[in-house]
Amino acid sequence: MRILLATDTYPPDVNGASRFTERLALGLTDRGHEVHVAAPSADGPPATEIVQGVTVHRVVSYRWPLHEWYRVSLPWTAKPACLQILEKVRPDVVHPQAHFIVGRYITTGAHKLGLPLVATNHFMPENLFMHARTPSWFEETARRAAWWDLQRVFGRAQFITAPTPRAIELLEQRTDLTGEALSNGIDPTRYEEAAARACHDRQHPTILFVGRLDQEKRVDELLRAFALLPADLRGPQGARIELVGNGSCRDAWKKLADELGIGDRVTFRGYICEDDLVEAYGKSDIFCMPGIAELQSLVTLEAMSAAKPVVAADAMALPHLVHPGENGMLYTPGNVAELSEHLTTLLRDPELRERYGQASRRMVAIHSFDKTLDRFEQIYAQVAGTEALSRTGVDQA
Repeated sequence: MRILLATDTYPPDVNGASRFTERLALGLTDRGHEVHVAAPSADGPPATEIVQGVTVHRVVSYRWPLHEWYRVSLPWTAKPACLQILEKVRPDVVHPQAHFIVGRYITTGAHKLGLPLVATNHFMPENLFMHARTPSWFEETARRAAWWDLQRVFGRAQFITAPTPRAIELLEQRTDLTGEALSNGIDPTRYEEAAARACHDRQHPTILFVGRLDQEKRVDELLRAFALLPADLRGPQGARIELVGNGSCRDAWKKLADELGIGDRVTFRGYICEDDLVEAYGKSDIFCMPGIAELQSLVTLEAMSAAKPVVAADAMALPHLVHPGENGMLYTPGNVAELSEHLTTLLRDPELRERYGQASRRMVAIHSFDKTLDRFEQIYAQVAGTEALSRTGVDQA
């Protein structure tokens, strides 16, 4: 099939939706489909490039003035560009990953042309409030407007998915839309291999966070919890924190770490390449996800694939991945003392970390990326009115 994915964030952007869209594009390409991606330009000017077999159509973009790296396309330039992409590609199926600008105009254009539409929602309003500098008193009004807008755009699709049952529940509570929970999926092989290669420093176990350093990720709670650890666990001979990613709160959180007296035990690594990221998972001892707006959390799946115990906020979709007493622990968002207690328990007990980590690895099996690709192929065939080849059939051919 000829498939057009549309997204408002794509590599080199580093976030869950961006990385999932890239993996989906590459996975479908590996299965013999002709895959195109429409996305904002990474540096401004429009361009078309072929990356690992995927044709990426870049729409002119501009830096968002309230954020250091976030780029947006504007309606008056994106709309005609998206129509040109649709007319040039003439896809068998269109699959938007967002309803903002590029996703919106690809969706509305495809609808006008009568092209089959599948939509996946990775959106939560909370992920944008910080970027838009939304005042707290206006957030609920903005939240209702955002969901109304999503319904108006994605209501044109014949099929809608979201990464978890909780994400579907939220979609159905906030809109009149219905959909299917379909995991972002993961291929655990590289993470398992990295974990097998890793040599752990048992005297200095590492707590890892991966993600944007923005407000909704609540990394400040991790730093405050670390500062509450017993002295032997946070001193020169104790545990470390490694933060991978960048964002608007980086400088403030570096300052906070210094103020808390833990700056020498916290490493801000910024953006790192995929190979280094995989190695970071392998070398870590505990993965912590304090974010409160996770519709699935691909990085948590990656840490689980590397057989890591997980401590996470009891919020949104994270309880789908973290089962207390089995592969990790949940804490009440904002309860820094509870988070600190969970970290203390795991830091003091290597055998418990190992047991939880092995459970994480087993649990990842239900999130097989091959199964995700299988299901999307079935959905594409359904909305396009064609018959999907089974993966077995493709392999036999």
